[in-house]
Amino acid sequence: MALLEARDISKVFTVGEATIAAVQGASLRIEKGEFLSIVGHSGSGKTTLLSILGGILRPTSGQVLFQGQDIYRMDDDGLSEYRARHVGYVFQFASLLPVLTARENLLLPTVFLRGRANAREAEKALRYLEMVGLAEKADAYPYQLSGGQQRRVAIARALMNDPEIILADEPTGDLDEETEQEVMEFFKKVNREMGITFVLVTHSLELASAAHRRFRMTHGRLHEETAVSP
Repeated sequence: MALLEARDISKVFTVGEATIAAVQGASLRIEKGEFLSIVGHSGSGKTTLLSILGGILRPTSGQVLFQGQDIYRMDDDGLSEYRARHVGYVFQFASLLPVLTARENLLLPTVFLRGRANAREAEKALRYLEMVGLAEKADAYPYQLSGGQQRRVAIARALMNDPEIILADEPTGDLDEETEQEVMEFFKKVNREMGITFVLVTHSLELASAAHRRFRMTHGRLHEETAVSP
């Protein structure tokens, strides 16, 4: 059984009298521990597809199965549980809350899931900050961190609820080349050492080539490209 599977997913938006087919008949099977990339130009539908896989945006038609269960047959509480317990998100911008320290930003997902953070989770937050090389910045606020440091905090935050899969949407889009490579090396390390599945959306062919499998999205249609070695 696949960890996550999309079956013939389509998403149509209506704008006035016009309809826009953002995703058209996309199917994708993701096994546990894989690292997949999806490349495509802006407007190709890749972010829409990622949002559907993550339980954020309901498809117009098709199914998304997580461990064999159709997530869009769940009620709102069930979808919230799926997002909170099983999926980690890394977006194009770090999206850290400016009034919280790095450590507090990491604890935020656990508060949403359990109502409060406990001592074990506080220790885990420090451990993940250490893993991304920011243990000494635990009490720093976002404005005291560089762009690359903020992104590493956001990545560590995505790990806090021990997700089975991380969905990363252009996670290095605003970073310099050196920091971009650091972030990608960390992604590969987490995938390799922790067994967490990754789906990376990017416009960069170089970054996409680091994945086990690579897909291209064009005008809402998804196609698998040449398999690449890990």
